[in-house]
Amino acid sequence: MLALVPAISARKGTTTRNSALTIRGIGTISFSIAAEPSVSTVVDGVVLGRSGQAFADLFDVERIEILRGPQGTLFGKNASAGVVNIITESPSDAFKVKVNMSMGQDSEYRTLVKVSGSLTDDALASVSVLKAGFSGYIDNVYNNETVNGYNREGMRVKLNYHVDEDTTAKFIVEHYSANDDCCADLEGLPSGRNPGSESSPHSNGVVNNVADIDLAQRAIDHDFATRTIEKSNAISMQLDKKIGEFELTSITAHRVWENTEFREGDFTSIAGDSTQPVFGVPFQLHDIGPQKWRQTSQELRIASPQGETNVYQIGLFLWNMTSQRSFTRFASCQNNAGQNDPILAANPGLTCNANDIVDATGYMSTSFDNMAIFSDGKYNFSDDLRLLYGLRYTSDKVGFKHNRVNNDVYGRRGVGVRPATENTNFSGSISESNVSAKIGIQYDVNEYSRTYFTMQTGYKGPGFNVFYNMADKDTAPIEPEESVALELGYKIQKRGLLLNLTYYHTTIEGFQANNFDTSGGTTITRLTNAGDVITSGFEADLVWQVSKNFRLNASLASTKAEIDKFNCPVGETCTDRSGLAVPFSPDLKYAVTAAYKIASGNDEYVINGSYIYTDEQYSDLPGNTGTFNPASLLPDYGVFNASVAYSTNGDKLTIALYVKNIFDESYASTYSGDGFRYQIPRDAERNAGVSITFNF
Repeated sequence: MLALVPAISARKGTTTRNSALTIRGIGTISFSIAAEPSVSTVVDGVVLGRSGQAFADLFDVERIEILRGPQGTLFGKNASAGVVNIITESPSDAFKVKVNMSMGQDSEYRTLVKVSGSLTDDALASVSVLKAGFSGYIDNVYNNETVNGYNREGMRVKLNYHVDEDTTAKFIVEHYSANDDCCADLEGLPSGRNPGSESSPHSNGVVNNVADIDLAQRAIDHDFATRTIEKSNAISMQLDKKIGEFELTSITAHRVWENTEFREGDFTSIAGDSTQPVFGVPFQLHDIGPQKWRQTSQELRIASPQGETNVYQIGLFLWNMTSQRSFTRFASCQNNAGQNDPILAANPGLTCNANDIVDATGYMSTSFDNMAIFSDGKYNFSDDLRLLYGLRYTSDKVGFKHNRVNNDVYGRRGVGVRPATENTNFSGSISESNVSAKIGIQYDVNEYSRTYFTMQTGYKGPGFNVFYNMADKDTAPIEPEESVALELGYKIQKRGLLLNLTYYHTTIEGFQANNFDTSGGTTITRLTNAGDVITSGFEADLVWQVSKNFRLNASLASTKAEIDKFNCPVGETCTDRSGLAVPFSPDLKYAVTAAYKIASGNDEYVINGSYIYTDEQYSDLPGNTGTFNPASLLPDYGVFNASVAYSTNGDKLTIALYVKNIFDESYASTYSGDGFRYQIPRDAERNAGVSITFNF
């Protein structure tokens, strides 16, 4: 669904906790548990603490709204790049039962059952239950199993209660669990780690600074399954009450999200078996990392009467989130530079070879406290001209603890495993406050069209780079990310045509991003204030009811997101990166969807087709020399989807046949690193299925 909105991009990591959203080329991609997203995600009025939670299987969704640019004066938590607002379906007045079943290739299935109706004259309720599964589409030649599938279950209960003439209460209880053997990194370029494997790519590597990515690759050779097990539980209550001519809204919520990551880090099945030392032979690297988030939020909003000269709302937002994470790495002992010589000398007979597995565990915790007072409104100078305004005060406090312990009896160093002499015990906190604002003008050109201009500032709170191999240099706080956005727009709605045109220009200061750091002798990325970036562009959205039976939707985003100022990491030598592209910001994305209805008595047929194009894009920042890794450039691609649906007796029965990616256009959605690893999603190959819906 999000693919049809060109302004937004989704970066899927090996686990949902590492996945991220970007809007207009701006987003936060980080492994740190002490950093906020630039794009906020809201479900039924409740802010989610991590973007990855939006990558769960959403079900029973009524609509998704994409609010582009800095947000913070309307509702919820501040966001420097935008908000994805998800609204699920409300209970119905009349008793209804809906059953939707879909079946696709590779044993993919999805069943949703919803029962909705009135309990009393004052109470409406609904129960939605989801069960879904998929055997996967990638072959693991090590054990002849298929991976990158999932098993998911979910339930949502809603109760709307009419307390009295002026008061309504809405209660939501949710549960969701998933066991995904997703998302294994594919070897798109030769890694050299096991060239004789059946999973070796058909690729010439990097030739003349151009990566020859094997986009047809659908095989791995892994002896440790990359997998994510997650569970979430949530409860919320929304109270809406009229107080005179004003309206009060209160949203109280508590959510718990558990996510355990199992990661294959050596990407081969022959690692860690040899009695020879690394790196003459392949090394083992396997990770296990459970984490639990708990968040509690309270939002209060009071809205003034409509139809007045000055229409406004004032709100209060309180939010607390804590997380606990442990992360254990099991890896081959490493002594290529004599790192473990003192230990080996003190323990005759002790070895440090590839099959000598050592491990260490990082214990991490974080806390976020956010308080904000916000307002948003419009002042009507006349029926055609109005002033738009908004103001937000935000107070943030972020704290962390980090304790990493080498679990080896002798305290030996391993590949990615620090020795016992480098055990850590870090902690820190930072408090910041911010005032952000919006000002604009809106003018109704005529009864069909409107133009507007706004200027607004955005804010994203401070953080820390808290991760497994955190070092002393990571204990310094990451300063807030602040944005200034200008937007000029024109909207027209007339005779079945709705057209939105937008030009925007946004400057981000203190951009929080993974920055390259080679000071330790190997290149890694660290979350830092990488510098300042500028994103500007043009967007167009079209909805056109061409005739009674033919509807056309189209949207386009032309984006130029680039580095304006680069902050070189401490201790590094860097060249200027000004003018270079920001990751996951394709210059051009567009989508076109057409639907044609054919009515015949009580029967109706709908033919639907869509084409989605994404331009080439880098998935990493450039290196310290100001050059991009050729492997990080993802080629452009276009995907055509089609479906045919038949319904009878209104919508009591609907049968739909669909084909995704009809022309089998393969593409990579993410470059994961190491010069060869890629994510190639399910929809990067043709797949088909059928969906049947019953309404009673």
